[in-house]
Amino acid sequence: MKRILASGLLLCASAFAQDELALKAPTLKMLPPPLVTVVQGKAGAVPLTFRVPRGYHINSNKPKSESLIPTTLKMDATTDIVIGRISFPEGRDMSFAFAPDEKLNVYEGDFAVSVLVRPLLSVQSGKYVVRGRLKYQACDNAACYPAKELPLSFNVRIAKAPPPARKNPAQSPHAHR
Repeated sequence: MKRILASGLLLCASAFAQDELALKAPTLKMLPPPLVTVVQGKAGAVPLTFRVPRGYHINSNKPKSESLIPTTLKMDATTDIVIGRISFPEGRDMSFAFAPDEKLNVYEGDFAVSVLVRPLLSVQSGKYVVRGRLKYQACDNAACYPAKELPLSFNVRIAKAPPPARKNPAQSPHAHR
């Protein structure tokens, strides 16, 4: 009975410590993105800027250690707008007190991610909301915290494609003799 009680207390203490770490973990913010206008059938890039709180860093999208959680951006599927390439900036190689001999690839301060969107030709012109989630692992100079997800959304204005240019009909080579 004492062994079961001790195990239960240990599990509770562990859960409490993880909850406490999760509460201390900083939350990133996404700065208001610009309203980007994209023409039907054409691709356009939407820049998203994120802010890491002062005194913290997050792992880049390509951390140097497999034990670290990379920053990822997952966009929700839409029916009329194709999500293309998501481009992350290069991270910065830094060493920290918790791993002084190891360089980690991180983001600090503000960093921008570019999302390529391409509305189908059939999409009606107007404003559309695109949603997604940024997953990241924040750290300070002493420790890394449990990963978090930041829900996000941005608007894209879809403009009508110009009508196709009219071509002159092909002419017979004998017409001008």
